[in-house]
Amino acid sequence: MAEARLGVLISGRGSNLAALLLASRLMADCPYEIVPVAAHDPQAPGLAMAAAEGIATFGQSHQGLGRAAFDAIIEAELHRHGVTHVALAGYMRLLSPGFVARWAGRCFNIHPSLLPAHKGLHVHEAVLAAGETMSGCTVHLVTAELDGGPILGQARVAVLPGDTPESLAARILIAEHQLYPRVIANQFRSVSEPLPRLRALALALPEAAEKLSHGAPGFFVQGGKFFAYFSENHHGNGITALLVKASGVEEQAMLIEQDPELYFRPAYFGPAGWIGIRLDAATDWEMIGRWLERSWQASAPRRLLRLVTGQ
Repeated sequence: MAEARLGVLISGRGSNLAALLLASRLMADCPYEIVPVAAHDPQAPGLAMAAAEGIATFGQSHQGLGRAAFDAIIEAELHRHGVTHVALAGYMRLLSPGFVARWAGRCFNIHPSLLPAHKGLHVHEAVLAAGETMSGCTVHLVTAELDGGPILGQARVAVLPGDTPESLAARILIAEHQLYPRVIANQFRSVSEPLPRLRALALALPEAAEKLSHGAPGFFVQGGKFFAYFSENHHGNGITALLVKASGVEEQAMLIEQDPELYFRPAYFGPAGWIGIRLDAATDWEMIGRWLERSWQASAPRRLLRLVTGQ
């Protein structure tokens, strides 16, 4: 089973979607699986293509809906399919700040220029007007700044004499189709082995979401607080671990005394009663799941606890 469940958002024909899908079927042990494809136009040709390939699809018109309200509809569909990451593939809508924050570090985009040059629209016209001899495409993480997130990979394409915006765009599109699947696959292959399994357990909890916190993946209850963090080689300590809430420093000390090979007092979080559980040793994933659920319950707002526990 693939490590990542990739939701792909499109607006039109979905050529980059097709590249991601076909590349995933050609790669040995591809680390991502596309589930589902969503569009803000129910008639987007890319939806029909995805459906023909056996991929779940979702089309919803954005007309009459505010940006946040529409994003909430799309996000509900992503969560319904257990999506862990999002790829924008020619998606022509700006995302709401809330959506961007909730998928921070897990949302990819491809842009037809060598960023940071030429952000936004009309890229090829700008390249030709500037007399540049080289253009290309960039895969980056999505942040609140338009086309301003961390760059993950680029491909360069020469600008030829006599190029028009259309001819340059056609060659860059070929580069996009080669670059996007490779960069996304490499992102997952470089992830530490325990993280995908930990992520699946954490995000299966009610209204759980993920975002980066001080550069590390953190899991929180929407409307509540963080209930878990993934820690890897924090300040060079060589430890891969899950950080969750214990009942307090007394339980923390007891756990460490009972099994110092498994439990430890994490820096910064330790004084607040959090416990570190090492994931770089033999791991009991049922136990990890119980710790995540317990920490989730300690962090969830009361209205959600009442819905889940009936109390």
